[in-house]
Amino acid sequence: MISLLRRITVDQWRAIDAETERGPEPGRFDARVLAILMIATGAMIVQDYMDKVYADVFPDDGSRYWELGGFAWWAVWRVIGYVIIPLVGLACMRVRIRDFHVSLRGLGRHLWIYGAMFVAILPIVLIASRTDAFRATYPFYALANRSSTDLWIWELCYAVQFVALEFFFRGFLLHGLRRAFGSNAIFVMMLPYCMIHFTKPLPETIGAIIAGLVLGTLALRTRSIWGGVMIHIAVAVTMDLLALSACPGQLACHQ
Repeated sequence: MISLLRRITVDQWRAIDAETERGPEPGRFDARVLAILMIATGAMIVQDYMDKVYADVFPDDGSRYWELGGFAWWAVWRVIGYVIIPLVGLACMRVRIRDFHVSLRGLGRHLWIYGAMFVAILPIVLIASRTDAFRATYPFYALANRSSTDLWIWELCYAVQFVALEFFFRGFLLHGLRRAFGSNAIFVMMLPYCMIHFTKPLPETIGAIIAGLVLGTLALRTRSIWGGVMIHIAVAVTMDLLALSACPGQLACHQ
């Protein structure tokens, strides 16, 4: 067991370090690290504050889909914060965006890894779905079971923000910091990734630490974010559907 754990962690991190072109010399100032972290900080601040102004921009007029519109607003600002702002920053830095793990090349060879991860995670999700904390949290949109329109527009918003999230954490941050930190970039990325889960049930927040390590390692080894996107969406939709299965139709969940 110890040997297997070492093979999927330390050995992988050493392999990442071996294939990473490092620079500048350790201990010297790296303007790229400053730029990546400042852009990331600004992007997260923008998202947090813009999430809170939806009701000011669009006052509640009693519309059937006003609450759903709030989640669409949330998803749009996730794309702006996690994708648009970093892309503008990368353009200003004159670096190649295709290097930031957005390629689909070789994805097919690694799909079995993500499939195995989903199978391993599913029993944990099934157990969690029986808890009050789980049912009080998912789906985030409490009216998702009101109609198929509500459900699938919500799931589309949810999926889009996962694409944005994976680009930000497993693409922009990881590749942006790789030259300076090597495999240690995974641990730097893991901290803010865990922190965005602070409003969720404790087991999920703790699980985010493991997910950050695993998905970060895989992104650096496969040079692609798309496996992470797929497993994130698959797990999230499964969690929503399990929560909705215990929620009577036409009633708001977790009231």
